[in-house]
Amino acid sequence: MSGISVPAPAEDQRRKAIVAGVVGNILEWYDFGVYGYFVSTISELFFPASDPLSSLLLTFAVFGVGFVMRPIGSIVFGIYGDRYGRRAALSAVIFLMAFSTLAIGLLPTYGQIGILAPILLVLIRLVQGLSAGGEWGGSTSYLVEFAPEGRRGFVGSWQQVSVAGGFLLGSLSAALVSQILPPADVLAYGWRIPFLLGIVVGLCGAYLRWSLDDTPSFVALEAQGAVSKAPLREAFTTQRKATLTIFGLTLHNTVAYYIPLVYMTNYIRNVGKLTASQAMWIGTACLTVFVILIPIWGAVSDRIGRKPLLLLSSGGYILLSFPLLMMASSGSVALAFLAQLIMIVFLSFFSGPCPAAYSELFPTRVRYTALSVGYNAAVAVFGGFAPFISTWLIQATGSPLAPAYYLVAAALITFLVTLRIRETAFEPLP
Repeated sequence: MSGISVPAPAEDQRRKAIVAGVVGNILEWYDFGVYGYFVSTISELFFPASDPLSSLLLTFAVFGVGFVMRPIGSIVFGIYGDRYGRRAALSAVIFLMAFSTLAIGLLPTYGQIGILAPILLVLIRLVQGLSAGGEWGGSTSYLVEFAPEGRRGFVGSWQQVSVAGGFLLGSLSAALVSQILPPADVLAYGWRIPFLLGIVVGLCGAYLRWSLDDTPSFVALEAQGAVSKAPLREAFTTQRKATLTIFGLTLHNTVAYYIPLVYMTNYIRNVGKLTASQAMWIGTACLTVFVILIPIWGAVSDRIGRKPLLLLSSGGYILLSFPLLMMASSGSVALAFLAQLIMIVFLSFFSGPCPAAYSELFPTRVRYTALSVGYNAAVAVFGGFAPFISTWLIQATGSPLAPAYYLVAAALITFLVTLRIRETAFEPLP
C-alpha cells in the first residue's frame, strides 16, 4: 500500500487468525451447502408433483434463489467490512447463516401447511444467500491480507479449502444419514438432522470469528485515516476493470464448482441410475481429494504464478466436459467416480490460486467490496442456477450430455479473460 506502513503480525497472531478464519468458513459453507445434498428429499416434501423432474426443477430453482441475494449481501457486508473491519462483518455473516439453517430444519413440509411451506423455504434461502454474499470476499480478503509475501497463494488457498471443507462436512452428514437410516425415516425426519446441527456449528464459528484480530493492512489503513468512505462507488469507477475481470474469471470457477460438487450427486443418481448412497459416497470421496489438492496448487502458484494453473483448469474443462459426462452417465460406479474425480482435479487447479489472484487485483481500501461484488454477481447468475440450468438442458434437449455445453461455454470465457490479465503472484499486495 503506497504511503502506508503495514507492520508484519507476529507468527502466532498470524497462525491464530488463519486457523480461526478457516474454521469459521468451514462452518459457514456447511450451513449453506447441506441443502444441495438433500435436494431430492426436499423436492418430495416441499414440491410434490406428478412429474418427479418438475419437482426436482423447482427444488433446484429454490437452491438458485439462495444465490439471488448474494450480490446484495456482497454490497451490504462488503461496504461494512471495508469501512469498519473484516472481523465485524464476518462475525455477523456467520451468525445470520446459522439461524437461517436452523429455520430450514424446523420448517413444516407441504403436507403439513400446504403452499406456505415452499414460500417460507424460499424466504429462508434468501436470508442464507444474503449471508453467503458477504462471506467469500470477506474471508478471502482476510486470509490473503494476513499472508506473508511469497505465500499468498498457499495461505489464500485455505479459503477454498474451507469452502470445500464445509461442503464436505455437509456431504458427509448427508451420506451418513442416508447410510444409517432407512429411506422412509430419512424422508420422515432424518433430513432435518444436518440442518438442526447448523446452529451448533454456526455459533461456534461466530465465537471464533469474534475473537479474531483485524488484518494488519486494514488496521494500518484505519490508523492513517485512509479507509474508503464509498467503497462501492470506487468498485465501479476506479476499480471497474478489475471488478469486471473478477466476473469473467468467476464464470468457470462457479459453474465448474456447483456442477461437480453439488449437481453431480443428483446427476449420477438420476441419469446414471446409481443409488443415493453410492452417489453421496462418490461425492464425499471426491470432495476429500479436492480438499487435499487445493493448498498444494496454492503453494505451486507462489512459485510458477497464478495464470498457468488458471489456464490449465479452464482449458481442461473445454476439452474434457463431454467425455466426462459420458462416463458419469454410463451407469458404472467406477466410471462415475473417475469422471467426478477428474472434474475435481481440474477444478482444484483453479481453486488453489484463485483467492490470491482475485485479491491481488484490488487495493485494501476496496478489496472486500469490489472482490465480493464481482465474484457474487457471477455466482448468482451462473453458479447458483447451474444445477437448475443443467437439469433444464437435459429436459429440453433430451440429451444427458447437455450440461457439458454449459461447462464448456463458461470455461472458454474464463480462459480468454485469464489470457488478458497480468501475472500478480510476484508483486506486492496493493
